[in-house]
Amino acid sequence: MITTRINVKPHLKEFVIGKFNQFSDKPVRFPDQMDIYHQIFDLMVKRPTYCPVDSGNLEIILPDRKSYKHPKTYNYLGIRAQRLIEKKIENMFWSEFRDYIEHERNKKGTYYIDITVQFLKKYGISSISEDALIKHYYRWRRKTRNYEKRVYNYKKK
Repeated sequence: MITTRINVKPHLKEFVIGKFNQFSDKPVRFPDQMDIYHQIFDLMVKRPTYCPVDSGNLEIILPDRKSYKHPKTYNYLGIRAQRLIEKKIENMFWSEFRDYIEHERNKKGTYYIDITVQFLKKYGISSISEDALIKHYYRWRRKTRNYEKRVYNYKKK
């Protein structure tokens, strides 16, 4: 088991630990059925000689597949790779939140603030506010759904 550290936003770290690690501080292992597992495998390269020791707030276990990229040799994720992984985790976070909020609102009729608090408790997230999540949801909903501005035709006298 070879691990590396990457730097991600605090709420994404809490989300990953809550979703894949059951709130423990052990290194995170992504399931091999997920896209992020394969993306990490594709982004692994040989560690450069001038490279310092890995630093970051999220420790992940590198994929170990039966192929030419063995984690003992290919155990480095560059800055670009870390940004791509962070973007993938962020997309997972927002899609999970949107699915959760749509399901709870349409099936149970719960208020948005209550749904958001439930989501934050479910994954143990404390570094982002409920308002930020709700505002992001409203912006996403406005952008994806077709809203037509009502046209008023007044007769001029």
